[in-house]
Amino acid sequence: MLQATGYLAAVFIGLSLGIMGGGGSILTVPVLVYLMGVSPVLSTAYSLFVVGSTSVVGASGYFRKGLVSLKTALVFLGPSLAAVFAVRRLVMPAIPAELLTVGGLVVTKDLLVLVAFAGLMVGAAASMIRSREPEVPLATGAQPPFNYPLVLGIGLVVGTLTGFVGAGGGFLIIPALVLGARLPMKLAVGTSLVIIALNSLIGFSGDLSAGTPIAWSFLLGFLAFALAGIVAGTYLARFIPGHRLKPAFGWFTLAMGTFILLRELVF
Repeated sequence: MLQATGYLAAVFIGLSLGIMGGGGSILTVPVLVYLMGVSPVLSTAYSLFVVGSTSVVGASGYFRKGLVSLKTALVFLGPSLAAVFAVRRLVMPAIPAELLTVGGLVVTKDLLVLVAFAGLMVGAAASMIRSREPEVPLATGAQPPFNYPLVLGIGLVVGTLTGFVGAGGGFLIIPALVLGARLPMKLAVGTSLVIIALNSLIGFSGDLSAGTPIAWSFLLGFLAFALAGIVAGTYLARFIPGHRLKPAFGWFTLAMGTFILLRELVF
């Protein structure tokens, strides 16, 4: 029963990526851990593969419509790809299985990943709940310049977070592209999917080069459901503005993040 729910959740992950250009990846690790029984650290590797592969499919649809800014993606991806590969190839394998003991609580690598992930979920939820769709001002003379430092800086942050917790970081990428690169929302969504796809797959390649064991039959089966979701989501994006779904998705993400914190630290 739990696994059936997990495969249904995979469809939902794809849907949210297709409609909003992000968000769904934040659920992949909890779904793999709590519904599919995958260990937390391994689930971050699986998440990178699932999120990256689904984002490739979603990005291709936006690319065919001319809704991808390759210039912006390349600027963003420079620091981001370097960070995500370094974290997956060098940092994650170097973290010991047991870090320290606080009172009666043994802080393990798995616990660290889950708590960090839950904190990221709570932060992402707050952003989705309170923010409205950022608007790029209409042309009334000179347009504000492309904010290279902002885009580069957020690229570095997103790459680091993607590498550590296995999430695509769309909730950070979209505002950076709209406010820093001055992209319209639809163009930002398509560009975000390109960035998430490359970030995630490069991160997964770091796991492969580090010798992480992969259960390919399970992983490809889970991916198939997520791909069905993103194909549907890319189609539905024509009719459903992603910003209208963000507050509801944010509350759900907040509940999931709170659940993880309570389960791992209290119960």
